[in-house]
Amino acid sequence: MKKERSMNGQIEKFKEYVEESRCTVAITGAGISFSAGGLSFDHSSRSEMNELMALGSEDFLKNEPVKYYEYLDRAFLHSMLVVGPSPAHRALAKLEEMKKLDAIITTNIDCLHTIAGNRNVLEIQGSLQVNRCVECGRHYDDYRIWAHGKAPVCEACGGAVWTFPFYSHVGLNNEVVDRAREVISRADLIIPIGTNGPYGNAYWPYRNRKAKVVQINPGRTAFDSAADINFREGADSVLGNLLEALEAGK
Repeated sequence: MKKERSMNGQIEKFKEYVEESRCTVAITGAGISFSAGGLSFDHSSRSEMNELMALGSEDFLKNEPVKYYEYLDRAFLHSMLVVGPSPAHRALAKLEEMKKLDAIITTNIDCLHTIAGNRNVLEIQGSLQVNRCVECGRHYDDYRIWAHGKAPVCEACGGAVWTFPFYSHVGLNNEVVDRAREVISRADLIIPIGTNGPYGNAYWPYRNRKAKVVQINPGRTAFDSAADINFREGADSVLGNLLEALEAGK
């Protein structure tokens, strides 16, 4: 009962922060996709990580397109195209629809925020909706090219089509990083969800230092010391409770 009262109090404070905010930004990592069957590299087996490293090799990608597709299917495509967005993804889309969320900064490549309905998603490591032919450079920036049960090939030249994290060797999309820095500098509410820490400090040093920070993560993270509220719960339940509180207060 005491825990329930504490949670209710935190939700009420969270609701106040959301209602008072003029610019709210969520930061998401792999944890928000767990209930959709998403893969976390932090929790992957060594063999899975070795496979990921092998996929960073151009020789592997060019010579093993079937294995490339099979890996992506197991790691991301099933959760994207079969399971679909988690309740937390859908809650963030609803918050944007309610004009309570301005942007999402994410290291996730699974496109689940877009599929859920969010429009201002800053995928700083690219995603499966940022793709190009490695032969002629033609872009195919739509996640649906992965929905046909096989690795896509370029319509123009027949070359292999790779997704950004692999053709960039898991680098940052600098244009998107610039946009993330700009929006977080204006945010007066920042909500890290299911992420262990700011990726390579690509955007976190640019944040508005006066912003409130509400973290949602069952485990300890690099955001702990900055958080005004720490929810040690899963995002599905916390964001569901937040939406209920916001809608009840209309």
